[in-house]
Amino acid sequence: MRCLRIAVVTTAALVALIYGWMRIPNSLFYRQRRPTRLGVAVNRFGGFLAGLGMPPSWACVLEVKGRRSGETRSTVLVIADHDGDRYLVSMLGEAVEWVRNVRAAGGAAVIRHGRRRLVRLVEVPAAERAPVLRSYYHPAPGARPHMEATLQSTVADFERIAAGHPVFRIEPRAWDAAALSPTC
Repeated sequence: MRCLRIAVVTTAALVALIYGWMRIPNSLFYRQRRPTRLGVAVNRFGGFLAGLGMPPSWACVLEVKGRRSGETRSTVLVIADHDGDRYLVSMLGEAVEWVRNVRAAGGAAVIRHGRRRLVRLVEVPAAERAPVLRSYYHPAPGARPHMEATLQSTVADFERIAAGHPVFRIEPRAWDAAALSPTC
């Protein structure tokens, strides 16, 4: 009986924490489409948990070689599932570093969620992005203030904003020595 009471209280506390977290103004985490210090700290903590494979299952850490430095850059992202495929979406649009780095690396990247997976990210044409964006919108509440859509938006509404938000399909890639960065 005591274990059941502890489980119920713990679950209620987690629900209250998540609900409270969702009510925090987005301006504390992002300003002018850039993360604030608090946003950077929260993203690092989220990346640590995602890298360990902790829930939620849709969170991951993307590692891609920097286009200028050549060093591995890590970014916490949300994985969208649509029609059996998995996708990464840029909630802040075209002008983010991870999108530029993925394009410069030819799509070669590593995704971490508990274990490392070597993947190829294939950019989806703007005309095909709308359904994926709609699928992304539900598990990514932090993206909602950055995208001009609502939970009730139709695919047609997402077609209007699709050109401004790059989408990459995640494809598995075999481990090969030439593709590995020195830090892998």
